[in-house]
Amino acid sequence: MPTFKLPLSGDVVQSINPFTAFMTGGQFGLVNINLGQSSEPKVEADVLSDVASYGKQLGRIGDALIVLLAHFHPRTPLSAQETAAIDALKDMLQKIADVKEKHSRTALRPRAAKPAA
Repeated sequence: MPTFKLPLSGDVVQSINPFTAFMTGGQFGLVNINLGQSSEPKVEADVLSDVASYGKQLGRIGDALIVLLAHFHPRTPLSAQETAAIDALKDMLQKIADVKEKHSRTALRPRAAKPAA
């Protein structure tokens, strides 16, 4: 027996990619999404669709920074401003790890700062 569907009651599938819509001059709903200027919007669109989202890219960069921080031994003492920058990054990476774990994702965490001797 054939399937009978009233108008507007069938399966509706529509892929809406705000990144692609922006790059083609489109609008997403009632909100314009502005991701800034790109020197190569087509390359950026292909990277986002074929390689990794911005979140995935930032996640991998964050994980790599955690590894580098674990093995970082400065030859000269860091200034207060440099130490604050590293501490702020570690704090942000800890909070990101909290969110990942809340969603049952594995997360690298930066090591706690060593106490001054």
